[in-house]
Amino acid sequence: MENQQDRLQQRRDMRRRRRQRNQILAYAAVLVMIALVAFGIVCGIKYLTSRQEQERQTMLEQQESQQAMLEQQFASEEESLEVPQEETEETQVAVPELTPEEKLDEVINAMIGAMPIEDKVAGLFFVTPEAITGVDTAVRAGDGTKDALTQYAVGGIIYSKKNIRNAEQFQEMLSNTELYSKYPIFLGIEEEGGGISPLAEAGLIDKQASPADIGESGDPGQAYQAGNGLGAGLAEYGINVDFAPVADLANVDNSVMASRAYGDDASQVSSYVINMINGMQEQGVTAWIEHFPCGGSTQEDTHDGLAVTERSEEELRSQELSVYQSSIDAGVKMIMVGHTAVPALTGDNTPASLSGTVVTELLRKEMGYQGVIITDAMDMKAISEYYGSGQAAVMALKAGCDMILMPEDFQEAYEAVLAAVQDGTISEERINDALRRIYRIKCADRLELE
Repeated sequence: MENQQDRLQQRRDMRRRRRQRNQILAYAAVLVMIALVAFGIVCGIKYLTSRQEQERQTMLEQQESQQAMLEQQFASEEESLEVPQEETEETQVAVPELTPEEKLDEVINAMIGAMPIEDKVAGLFFVTPEAITGVDTAVRAGDGTKDALTQYAVGGIIYSKKNIRNAEQFQEMLSNTELYSKYPIFLGIEEEGGGISPLAEAGLIDKQASPADIGESGDPGQAYQAGNGLGAGLAEYGINVDFAPVADLANVDNSVMASRAYGDDASQVSSYVINMINGMQEQGVTAWIEHFPCGGSTQEDTHDGLAVTERSEEELRSQELSVYQSSIDAGVKMIMVGHTAVPALTGDNTPASLSGTVVTELLRKEMGYQGVIITDAMDMKAISEYYGSGQAAVMALKAGCDMILMPEDFQEAYEAVLAAVQDGTISEERINDALRRIYRIKCADRLELE
């Protein structure tokens, strides 16, 4: 019995040894196969790499050969076109390099050329946020503002005290408005200092002294400091245009500009105005001067109705106009034309903003001003009591203004100008000309001028 068990055990041991031997053989075979495959892959890679290198070398040789042929051909053509030295010097014309301003003009022309006429016309309007959104008081810029700016790509939006709740709200409102605009947009406010300081009164920026108080100080440097302080504060919230400073002379009794003007002496006021402009624009905020040609020479307020100055042409030229001329010579970028009637210049009581004699003949041609000309607010009674919104807008553009500020009825004014362009009353080139001036301001800081 024991012998039989021993034999069984021996057979089991032999079978186990055979299995182990077979497993070892199988593993060895697999390893050999893997080694062969790896060897094949390495050889294949070497072969492909060698072939690619050969092909690359062949291509390089072909390119070098072609290049040599082209150079030889070019040299032959040069020899065949060779002319005497004297003739070459006479006929050779140097191509002038464009100046930075010319490069900017090319960019602007391309931008304007791509605009539909509806957007071109809308771009001439500077309006309140309520005018395009239809709300009573705008304090945020959401989908309503986005839709409005898509339909009416206005050139600028002016904000007032009622639009301001707090710093975060106001900054977000302006940021969203800029984001939603299809084109660069003016974001403006009337912050002069003194009694006209909506942001300062809301506690968002430091309040500056009134122009009258600064003028009485006898120090034009104070105007620079005021402008610089205002510019820094406005820029922080995204404002890029300030409706200031007043360049009028308060040179009649009870002048409507008594607290807003720097005084009544032309040479002194010129110095204050230029200092204010420089201080503000150093902070990246465009200043404009107002109310051309003589908003301070009456007691009447154009907000309330017709205002007519009795100043003679000689008085105007020697005093009021000299302030504006000095600002023009100093490079002011925008000028607002007021609604005061100036019969000594026009011969009638047409508001200055609607007079081609004042806007084009005097300001543009005689005084040489090439910047943006904008009207005073067109919802003032000096305009709205005598002209419809559409009629006044068309008249202002034909007179030579580039932008229309706050028409009483924006949609009526927009539709009237669009119709005037479409029927040829106002040429499209006239609109393009205005837009070029506007975009020279808007785009100047978007290009790296050499």
